[in-house]
Amino acid sequence: MEQQQQLQRSSSGSPSPRSQSSQPYLSVSVTEPVKLGNGVQAYISYRVITKTNLPEYQGHEKIVIRRYSDFVWLRDRLFHKFKGVFIPPLPEKSAVEKFRFSAEFIETRRQGLDIFVNRIASHQELQSTEDLRNFLQADEETMERLRSQETGIFKTKPADLMQFFKDAQSKVSDIVLGKEKPVEESNFEYEKLKHYIFELENHLAEVQNHAYRLVKRHRELGQSLSDFSKAVKLLGACEGDALGKAFSELGTKSEALSVKLQKEAHLLLMNFEEPLKDYVRAVQSIKATIAERANVFRHQCELAETMKLKEINLDKLMLTRSYKMGEAEHEYKEASYLTGRIFARQKS
Repeated sequence: MEQQQQLQRSSSGSPSPRSQSSQPYLSVSVTEPVKLGNGVQAYISYRVITKTNLPEYQGHEKIVIRRYSDFVWLRDRLFHKFKGVFIPPLPEKSAVEKFRFSAEFIETRRQGLDIFVNRIASHQELQSTEDLRNFLQADEETMERLRSQETGIFKTKPADLMQFFKDAQSKVSDIVLGKEKPVEESNFEYEKLKHYIFELENHLAEVQNHAYRLVKRHRELGQSLSDFSKAVKLLGACEGDALGKAFSELGTKSEALSVKLQKEAHLLLMNFEEPLKDYVRAVQSIKATIAERANVFRHQCELAETMKLKEINLDKLMLTRSYKMGEAEHEYKEASYLTGRIFARQKS
């Protein structure tokens, strides 16, 4: 929570203590979300403001326009290049069309994107990457060209891609049928950490569900009070002076309570539910890193097994070579002996 508040303060535009000193700094602000396009082609763009004194960046301040898919591109590039490094999570996309462009969702996502890019900018290893520099400095046309370049297995040739899926299907079948057991790392500290991460995800998901229900309850209660306020005011308009005034005051109080509950629901969303969502996404990113570690470990085991088989085959070849050389030497000696006897007979 404290880290999120610090990042939000840094994105408000006020200079940080680092920016006032001669120490190297890199601060990023994601601001001014704007809806562009219509219908299914509509999207939100953001102004990304970078302030830095790092020599590899172009100038002390740069402003570019980015959309959500650009942030996705940055995370995917870093995730594929930096195996084993924790890559910060992104705020999720809204699956419900009517909430995609609501003011609350847009602001929540803006804050999440601001936190995401500042976490990368503050990472000692990630802040110096070419991908981050392109994201923070490249013009929109260059960024679109970079984003359109396919990465991962979908850049593979069709024949190689089909072989990839066949190999994966074969391995899965072998595991299901009991022919092959999945290779897993047997490290106590690693297993302890992995167990902790999985347990933490379950607990955080449960707390997040409670937070969601709490926010939903406040909103529903606020909406009910708003509807009640309208009904009471209409009823007051139909009654006499004294009773009508009482109903009108009740409606006013109900409306005030409704507004207060809606504000409390928003505060709970921003200060309680959203940070919990961020923690859940962070744990999921850690799980993705663990999965990459497991894949690398399995690949290492496969390479070690291949190396062992090649060493065995090499030993067999060396034995065969020695045996054949021994046979050749024996035949040579035998031929030499016979040749010597023939020469001896000719002399006699």
